[in-house]
Amino acid sequence: MSHDLFEAAKAAMAKAYAPYSKFPVGAALRTEDGRVFAGANIEVASYPEGWCAETTALGHYIMGGGGKITEIAVIAERMAKCSPCGGCRQRLAEFFRPETKLYLCDNGGVVETVTMGDMLPYGFRGDILK
Repeated sequence: MSHDLFEAAKAAMAKAYAPYSKFPVGAALRTEDGRVFAGANIEVASYPEGWCAETTALGHYIMGGGGKITEIAVIAERMAKCSPCGGCRQRLAEFFRPETKLYLCDNGGVVETVTMGDMLPYGFRGDILK
């Protein structure tokens, strides 16, 4: 992973809106052509409604034209190795392949590297619904 993906996730985390949980999270994903899409978690008064950093990054990715995703980094301010929640794992599975690299980070950088297949081995795939 290039350090810029970690930095993009960390910069996104700094923009998180988490007044209820006080748990800022940032995520950044990279496409095959090198574009980086980042997102932060955003909470609302009907907490726990809102959306996660990974979901925000996916929204930017879709609005930016999509493409083949090669890697993603996730960071949380108060937790080393913060992994995507169950809902985000399924959302990510829609756009990632099982071998896509997922970097779990702390404030200093990557702590652990796993694959999306490791994180969601039995996730639903869109192709079975067609």
